[in-house]
Amino acid sequence: MSKKKWSLFYLRRSGNKFVNTHLSTIQIIFSYYVLMTLVSFVLLSLPFFHRDNVTVSMFDMLFMAISTVSVTGLSTFNINEVFNERGVILLEILFQIGGLGIMMFSTFFFILSRKRISLKRRQLIMTDMNQPRLSGSVKLIKNTVYTLLIIQFIFGIIFSLRFYFSGHHPTIGEATFQGFYQSISAVTNSGFDVTGSSATPYATDYLFISILIILIMIGGIGFPVIMEIKEWLLYRRGKNDLPFRFSLFSKLAISIYLILFVFGTLSIYLLERNHLFSSMPESQKWMTSMFYSTTTRNAGLQMHDLSSFQTPTLLLFSMLMFIGCSPSSVGGGVRTTTIAILGLYMLSFVKGEENVTIFSRRIQDRDIKKAVVVFNLSIAMCFLAVLLLSITEDQPMIAIILEVASAFGTTGLSLGITDDLTAIGKVIIAILMFIGRIGMLYTLMVFVPKERQDHGYLFPSEKIIIG
Repeated sequence: MSKKKWSLFYLRRSGNKFVNTHLSTIQIIFSYYVLMTLVSFVLLSLPFFHRDNVTVSMFDMLFMAISTVSVTGLSTFNINEVFNERGVILLEILFQIGGLGIMMFSTFFFILSRKRISLKRRQLIMTDMNQPRLSGSVKLIKNTVYTLLIIQFIFGIIFSLRFYFSGHHPTIGEATFQGFYQSISAVTNSGFDVTGSSATPYATDYLFISILIILIMIGGIGFPVIMEIKEWLLYRRGKNDLPFRFSLFSKLAISIYLILFVFGTLSIYLLERNHLFSSMPESQKWMTSMFYSTTTRNAGLQMHDLSSFQTPTLLLFSMLMFIGCSPSSVGGGVRTTTIAILGLYMLSFVKGEENVTIFSRRIQDRDIKKAVVVFNLSIAMCFLAVLLLSITEDQPMIAIILEVASAFGTTGLSLGITDDLTAIGKVIIAILMFIGRIGMLYTLMVFVPKERQDHGYLFPSEKIIIG
């Protein structure tokens, strides 16, 4: 047997480029995220980005690197006590890379430098962004990055002015620094708190909270959806003569996102209106409920100590974090469309219908199978993580459940147990964060061979008793 078959992969030189011949596109993407994590670890460990006389263990800094690349927000130390202003700027850059995706971010610089985008890179882009087609991926990247950067810039200025004139940050420099960090953090759904108080000082600032909700939704609803909404707005204003129609993905993503938002808002309001929210005005009860319904989906910002919430509310938070955001977004979790397809599949089964349909379109059987596999594997993995942490950690069960859901959903909310976890516990949470960012389906496909051809024949079928 040749040495090539024994090696993990070998490189074939083509001109000045090296083309991987053994790894699948998913395995290459996975490798890129591992490499980016290691690079982040090295950069975050440099004293140049730290405050004076600060020491953090390599293990905790590696945990921080994984949390940063996956834009989760969990940390084993207080960020504002470790990183200086240069470190916070570095975090903002890493948020962009982790939130937008490595292939999107790197390809954007290829576009700026006017370099040719190869077919192999286009395939990697399609995989990293979870796109069904190869065509249009580069245009999608260009429009998405420009749009998100403009949004971050505009709202960075708005936040800066708000912080300065409200007196929360007395100097224009500090207000600008915190304003742009808040804008970038909200859009990328990073959830890291660099002030030590998160969104607590603005609990009664309805304008600020409303803007935060909008920015979190922009980051979590999915890049293709944002671009289709932009095209729809141009079409409505008469600036686009071509006929426009929302794709099935965008219709489904928007619908389930709004359904979960309304469901979360109503549930949180009903659970806490006579408890944590009892002393609040009615308007603040609803605004706070809307904020937590949004932030628990992926952002990880908070206005209250989570221990103040009732256990049923914390379980609801865990469920929302487990679901996460839309595919091709900055978020993690099982993704909204997975839940939507499973719900439609169960509904069609109850109604006795052969096909799963929505918006006058039929959902392919392959997509239904993917949704079932992703959901079941995610449930199994999170259950295993809760089981292992309940053995290794001396923490309340609700705190462990919340921590696991937060890590897998790349959210960052916690009952404060992250720093107290054992080394094994931190490893488990780190793995969950990484898988949550990559996606359960792609993580599974990293360890399986490329698609195989069917045998060309079918085995006899036989009935199984179920239920």
